[in-house]
Amino acid sequence: MRLIDYVPGNAEVGGAPVRIYNIGNNRPEGLLLVVAVLEKAMRRAATKEMLPTQPGDVLATYADIDDLMRDVDFRPQTSIEDGIAKFVAWYRDHYEA
Repeated sequence: MRLIDYVPGNAEVGGAPVRIYNIGNNRPEGLLLVVAVLEKAMRRAATKEMLPTQPGDVLATYADIDDLMRDVDFRPQTSIEDGIAKFVAWYRDHYEA
């Protein structure tokens, strides 16, 4: 909601009147935790095949929310557990799955 009417300051000096924000968790979550949370939300066990790190695997990733905090003073607070549970519920309802 805070971004709906926000116009980036650089628009006043000839910059683009838009900005892309990375909105997400600003700390990495372990893959096995994410799988466990998905299993719980979907009420079924995943088939896991534990392999060594593969070429192209990313060891850690997370959202950089510095711009979001600076521009509109917003820090996402949704936990991975709540976010995945809500997404799975939305998906099931939307696709009648």
